[in-house]
Amino acid sequence: MQASQETLFPLMALAIVLGLKHGMDADHLASIDGLTRYNASAERPHLARLCGFLFSLGHGTVVCVVAVTASLLFKQAAMPIWLDNVGAWVSTFFLLLLGALNLYAVFSTPSHEMVSPLGLKGRILGRFNHAGHPALVALVGALFAISFDTLSQAALFSAASIHFGGAIYALVLAFCFMLGMMVTDAANGLWISHLLRRADATARAASRIMGLTVAMLSLGVAALGLSRRYVPEAAAWQEGRELMIGTIVIAIVGASFLFARYLPRRSSY
Repeated sequence: MQASQETLFPLMALAIVLGLKHGMDADHLASIDGLTRYNASAERPHLARLCGFLFSLGHGTVVCVVAVTASLLFKQAAMPIWLDNVGAWVSTFFLLLLGALNLYAVFSTPSHEMVSPLGLKGRILGRFNHAGHPALVALVGALFAISFDTLSQAALFSAASIHFGGAIYALVLAFCFMLGMMVTDAANGLWISHLLRRADATARAASRIMGLTVAMLSLGVAALGLSRRYVPEAAAWQEGRELMIGTIVIAIVGASFLFARYLPRRSSY
């Protein structure tokens, strides 16, 4: 048991990092942006600040349920190989598309307006962004989890947990993923709420910096995925470095938050 736990800890750390990175998904940012703006305009500032946290709570709950369910199913049969391949291609396609859309948003938004992140699911489920109750905000997050990329991620947690004993370990990995996602989404909700309260040149410049960061990270992660499949040297280098790569992505976003917060302020002096 002790050896199994020691082996599980790196997977738990990786799940947390994947959750942190998943919370930066453009669809998450776009939906949290819409929910926060709606509640701020409806004079519900406390709920506006909590939108990111509640969104990820609903989203992560679905991931946990799917991971446990899939683990029970995979107990009798191995996960199909095609699921990993299809999941990778779907993720790469959407990352490229989201990167392009957010670059367009940055350069097409007038200079006197804040840049709003663009997401694909946000356009389909945009009507649900008018949620003025904590339970409804969490429900929006749950609806966003019903997608192939998120469900395949939960299935992979289930497959990894089989070596450790089954459903309880799938739940542990999914919960770690949810915790990481909560941190990023909660910070994003607070950040948007802060920008809406300022609504000045600093806020507009900060929104552009973050928009460019999201776009470039989406394109960069997609490029890493493609290089892993088509460039043997890149695949060999990335092998076993998933945790390091995820940490670098998070560090870049953290640095961008600081850059977006302080640079426009300094340039106005």
